[in-house]
Amino acid sequence: MDDSIKQALLAQFSALLNAAPDGSQPDEPATETDLYTLLVEMAGLRAEVRTESRLVKEALDQFRGVFETLQTSHDTVRQELERARAEGRDQVKAAIRPILLDVIDLRDRLLAALKFAGIPRTGWLDRVFHRNAGGEEAWQEGLRLTLRRLDQVLLDRNVVALRLEGQKFNPRQARAVATVADSAAPDGIVIEEIRAGFLWDDQVLRTAEVIVSKSDARAGDTP
Repeated sequence: MDDSIKQALLAQFSALLNAAPDGSQPDEPATETDLYTLLVEMAGLRAEVRTESRLVKEALDQFRGVFETLQTSHDTVRQELERARAEGRDQVKAAIRPILLDVIDLRDRLLAALKFAGIPRTGWLDRVFHRNAGGEEAWQEGLRLTLRRLDQVLLDRNVVALRLEGQKFNPRQARAVATVADSAAPDGIVIEEIRAGFLWDDQVLRTAEVIVSKSDARAGDTP
């Protein structure tokens, strides 16, 4: 077999291998067209992804704005509720304060009556306040029971009496009605309470009236 026949056979075999499955020859322009289409689709997909990313970002920005608005509204509502509660407490205290002061005044009167009942009575006092011993003791015990009841009522409402004797005079809690010379006590010490003071929820409900020690010559004057 000469070389020309071999070349012809090789050419036919090569053509057979390169032929399409349906027997047609591969179309080179079709391959270029498919690659172009792929590039176009990829470009479109990229543009679509950018569009979706932009929409997602806008949605997140809007959600953030809504969240901030809700947070601001929540804070505003919470502040308004706290303010309303504080105003409500203040209004309740303003309404209860005169009643508590009346109860304290009644307590003062009962305490004064008990102290007066303990004073020995002679002469005309004995005749005016003459009672048998048993009746007098029952009357005093009734006052003590009432006094203890009033103290409990005040305590239930966080009203407590100040204990100022022996303490440094505090003008926020008491008013000095007199001074006395007392060499045993430094200046400015409460020697005696004339009228008790009271705290309500750690705030002064009624100032006390006290006598304060003073070592100089001005003792006896009201500061």
